[in-house]
Amino acid sequence: MSATHAMSATKDSEPMNSLPSQAGTAPVPARKAAFALKLPSSRGWLAAGQWFVTLLLCAFLIVPIAMSILAGLTVNYFKGVSSGLTLRWVIEVWTQYHASVFLSLEVAAATLAITLLTGVPAGYVLARSQTRIARLIEELLVLPIALPGLASALALLVVYGGFTWFRMSVAFIVVGHVVFTLPFMVRAVAAVCASAELRTLEEGAASLGASFVQRFVTIVLPNARAGIVAGALAVVTLSIGEFNLTWMLHTPDTKTLPVGLADTYASLRIEIGSAYTILFFVMTMPLLVAMQWLGVDATGQRANASSRKSKP
Repeated sequence: MSATHAMSATKDSEPMNSLPSQAGTAPVPARKAAFALKLPSSRGWLAAGQWFVTLLLCAFLIVPIAMSILAGLTVNYFKGVSSGLTLRWVIEVWTQYHASVFLSLEVAAATLAITLLTGVPAGYVLARSQTRIARLIEELLVLPIALPGLASALALLVVYGGFTWFRMSVAFIVVGHVVFTLPFMVRAVAAVCASAELRTLEEGAASLGASFVQRFVTIVLPNARAGIVAGALAVVTLSIGEFNLTWMLHTPDTKTLPVGLADTYASLRIEIGSAYTILFFVMTMPLLVAMQWLGVDATGQRANASSRKSKP
């Protein structure tokens, strides 16, 4: 009985002894699999590399602007922030150059009005016309963008510089800005007016007896609003920041904001020039934020796409 009892005890203990070994070896592959899942894939490494390059480029562009703004708020640029912060330079710039700020706003407003009156109809006509003449006119409108601003300004001086009253007025700068910014308005409006949906709506209104003026006012303009807003923001931003063309066309009495900025960096201390940069930044940044907030780009295509998605 004792031998039989011992044999049965040995048989009963064999599974019990084998269980710990199985339980001990089973989690090892599971731990390896879990560790392998934590490693990023090649796609993850590529995405991380793209983010790193993007952030590096942003830092490369933003850090100099931030340092320039900080220089305009410090008491002494060469001593840095340790010299203290002040609004003295900003106040001094506004006191001396506020006329240039208002002049830049006036030029931008006049440029916007002219480009709206001429660019919106021109963009509509170019989008509707399929002739070679229309394509040639479109290429000629884009030509001022391809040329340096100094070359465009020199051409205006050669043709219209003999008219002294015109040469010495602000209107001369406005003409130069219109020549430079009109393509942005035309292309933005044309991109929206070329859509098949707008053409269908016009054809439907025409079949119901609507005249061309009625179709343009009640159908074209409301549906082209995205392109018009995109072009308007681009025109105002470019007009305020345009330097090369304005530098050639300006006079001592018609000095705009970018020209004044160049003068401050050339003839005054760096704190004044940096404070002028702050003023320039305050004027242009809301326009750039508005373009991003409205979801528009230089051609109006993003805004047009978003407006189509929002329709039921």
